[in-house]
Amino acid sequence: MRFGAFLAPFHDPRENPTLALERDLDLICHMDRLGFDEVWVGEHHSTGWEYISSPEIFLAVAAERTRRIRLGTGAVSLTYHHPLMVADRIVLLDHLTRGRVNFGVGPGGHLSDAAMLGIPPAEIRDRMEHALDVILRLLTTTEPVTASGPGWELHDAVLQLRPYQRPHPPLGIPSLESPFGMALAGRVGAAPLSLFFGAADLAAQWDITEEAAARAGRTASRDDWRVVVPVHLAETREQAVEEVRAGGGEWMFEYVQALTGRPAPVPGPKDIAVDQMVEAGSWVVGTPDDLVAFIRGLQERTGGFGTFLCWGHEWAGPEATLRSYDLLARFVMPEMQGSLEGLRASGDVARAKATALHQQRVAGVEVARERNARDRGDR
Repeated sequence: MRFGAFLAPFHDPRENPTLALERDLDLICHMDRLGFDEVWVGEHHSTGWEYISSPEIFLAVAAERTRRIRLGTGAVSLTYHHPLMVADRIVLLDHLTRGRVNFGVGPGGHLSDAAMLGIPPAEIRDRMEHALDVILRLLTTTEPVTASGPGWELHDAVLQLRPYQRPHPPLGIPSLESPFGMALAGRVGAAPLSLFFGAADLAAQWDITEEAAARAGRTASRDDWRVVVPVHLAETREQAVEEVRAGGGEWMFEYVQALTGRPAPVPGPKDIAVDQMVEAGSWVVGTPDDLVAFIRGLQERTGGFGTFLCWGHEWAGPEATLRSYDLLARFVMPEMQGSLEGLRASGDVARAKATALHQQRVAGVEVARERNARDRGDR
């Protein structure tokens, strides 16, 4: 299993945004050092909580500070952009990172973004799907492309710089509520990123991807499937809950409900919302052992997936957030990746022989003493 994070990212609008962006970069560097596989960064233009407007620019900075972690746009809102410009930016980033880019796309995370641009909410998914089809043609062929959509035109368009990764950077499509993302991922061969908020039937979501892939003559691979879950870890469950109690409740009622219009999935009040989400099995707030048990249970319920992503947040503050990722890398990743099997097998062998080997050690020491006594006597 691979591990990573999905960063909207969310930040308290009362905090200094420049420092918050720097913390996002620090977190990605921390994850790179810890051996996480990938991180995805979103695009948003409103609400005051998510203010990375260009994941490509942000990830270009992150690429210069990291060595191996893969960097994904999570996601570029295709509805808002000219397809040629998106394709050109992604290909450039693909070259500058020597192929560490994942290309995540979506219709737009906030209807408030679309409203500012005068885009009818009912049209965002159709516009995004059409733009993606055009982008894939640009990425995979040098045949001139002529196409048009609302607000853009292409006339004999060719990408002069071809992708570094062939045929193109791996595609990803996030999915939260609508079946649209899962179905589109299956149709175009993208990795679905299922944002788990507790109520979603993930097994049914995967069925949508498989069915869409089959209709398109493809075979969907569970190894490509990413599942995104809010996580915070500490040495004890009580500590973990207390560290996120205020921030998690604030996010639930001041962001999710008040700004996006989605009703909170728990009744609250704010100071017990985290407890309610944990009890509902929607968030993992606890110890590394709790997360291991959760992932194994989720694998069993869904039939299996390839990558587990932490839904990024700062509910606990910067230091505790970094410590949470540290605990995940130290205790959860090796458990789920089989890295401890050899250590345990070696320990089991040593433990089974410990008594007999100790007896041999005692006997050996006695022989050494007797020899030493003889040698001294000879002198």
